[in-house]
Amino acid sequence: MTFTCASIGARLALALTALLAAGTASAQAAWPAKPVRLVVGFSAGGPTDVVARAFADHAARALGQPFVVDNKPGANTILAAEAVASAPPDGYTLLLGATNHTMIPALYASRVKFDAVKSFAPVCTLAVSPTVLAVGPALPVKTLADFLQKVKAEPGARTYATPGSGSSGHFASAQFTRLTGTAMNHIPYKGAAQAVTDLIGGQVDSSFATLGSVLPQVQSGKLTALAVASPRRSPLLPDVPTFEEAGVKGYSADAWYGLLAPAGAPAAVLAALERVAQEFVRAPATVDKLRGMGMQAQGLCGAPFAAQLQREVRDYSQLARALDLKAE
Repeated sequence: MTFTCASIGARLALALTALLAAGTASAQAAWPAKPVRLVVGFSAGGPTDVVARAFADHAARALGQPFVVDNKPGANTILAAEAVASAPPDGYTLLLGATNHTMIPALYASRVKFDAVKSFAPVCTLAVSPTVLAVGPALPVKTLADFLQKVKAEPGARTYATPGSGSSGHFASAQFTRLTGTAMNHIPYKGAAQAVTDLIGGQVDSSFATLGSVLPQVQSGKLTALAVASPRRSPLLPDVPTFEEAGVKGYSADAWYGLLAPAGAPAAVLAALERVAQEFVRAPATVDKLRGMGMQAQGLCGAPFAAQLQREVRDYSQLARALDLKAE
């Protein structure tokens, strides 16, 4: 058989193309081939950080590479989200985000360098937690009615702590004051852990906090939970009424914690992360650990998670306009 130079060149080109394609497929199949960075927009010790570290441990065992938690607190998680949105979409930089991720457009749309939805590939939620109104020694009341009486008696004097301006706690607090016709002074922190510390120390009066961030302190008696912002009472706090039961109608606030990758991440990587996330939320050890922190394991993945993000961005933007809520 006779080969021309042209035919030999064509065959070599085809062989090289096949080799490169095989190499690319092999590289994707080998993910992760090095440590994965998991960025958290809050300081260590808060509920988002705790979920991140629990997932990181599980993912490291499942995938054979370290998942390193990188805390980047500040600017209402904008710094963390920006770091992930601008990272190479290769699966080696991920975001462990929370509900306030979808609140960013309502407050900072003209000031951020990313789109809270389009700049990310949603993988899965990992946990959810209701919001509870907790008070410390600076405001030693036992019921929501007593709390409202104190706050209304001193308009603008009483304080509430949140993990930051524009956080889920900030939105929950503003919605509460609107529903109840009260005025309080907002004290933003750089994460839930710092806010809870000052609440226990009496530097602030109250906090509309995720149950996961205050449950140990409530159970130990250091803080008092007055009401839970969910349709039903929490089995972890069976004696604490819902806001509906306590007289504030139509008030609810849940927080989610979830995994996101940069937009454009390879489908194979997203599929692997989703598989690990689903294993994580189904593991009995995870369910027990999260329940002990006032959370419920939940794995809403892919398109449904993306739809939730889009819906929340729309709803929170409308709420911010209605409440005239602005970043401080």
